[in-house]
Amino acid sequence: MLTRRDFHRAAVGSLAALPALAQKGEPVMPAEIAPAAVVIGVQTYSFRDRSLEDAIKAMNSIGLRECELFQGHIEPKLHGAELMKWRETASLGPLREVRVKLDAAGVELYAFNYSFRPDWTDRAIEHGFEMAKALGTDKITASSTVPTVDRIDKYARQYQIYVGMHGHSNPAAGEFASPESFAAAMQGHSKYICVNLDIGHFTAAGYDAVDYLKQHHDRILTLHLKDRKKNDGDNVPFGEGDTPIRQVLLTLKQKGWSIPANIEYEYKGADTVAEVRRCYEYCRKIVD
Repeated sequence: MLTRRDFHRAAVGSLAALPALAQKGEPVMPAEIAPAAVVIGVQTYSFRDRSLEDAIKAMNSIGLRECELFQGHIEPKLHGAELMKWRETASLGPLREVRVKLDAAGVELYAFNYSFRPDWTDRAIEHGFEMAKALGTDKITASSTVPTVDRIDKYARQYQIYVGMHGHSNPAAGEFASPESFAAAMQGHSKYICVNLDIGHFTAAGYDAVDYLKQHHDRILTLHLKDRKKNDGDNVPFGEGDTPIRQVLLTLKQKGWSIPANIEYEYKGADTVAEVRRCYEYCRKIVD
């Protein structure tokens, strides 16, 4: 029988057929699913204007079945020393409950987005890995810096959790933006240091997301989908910028690479849920 993970990795165009097969009492075997699997999910940062509970409702209403959990959906609204203390000591029980809620809603938690910053204590960094374990995932995505990777890798190896370093379009020294910055992070570190490739930021910084995907797919943990203009241009609705969203998704489909492509809604729109739905439908038309 198809496992839950297999289900979420099934080709998006095949999902509609699964309930019908189940109703007939027929086992849904891998051979009955299109071999080109494209997982289109969401970074829950896209729903940053609402609670986690409302974000889950939004994912259900849109039809999203995989997510990368934004740290803002679990962190309390604290600042400074109080927030750092929470990051060092947060109870793991509520995080296990978060996983239960997502499972009950039929949403796979693929990765935990927790951005280790240079000013974090070692205890706060380590506790992030403990939180990922409590959430039931072995993957973290993080906006961090190249020099901080030394501290991150120590715990990544200890907890055997993969960390995808997230890039932006800021070329400043130590920031993740260029292919060279990702290479510097992975060189000399364990296999657990990987890439969270944001194809919108990568394009805005002047790089080729399709070429990078083809060359480094084995070290890419997740993709972030957004559309931006070149030359550090604005975020725009999908299909209106320079980001090769179509080519990236078709590359995943043609190669059969099971790298989740998670929508990260950042452009200015009217209603969050309506805009994420619009992004999702844009992607579905491509992969279908």
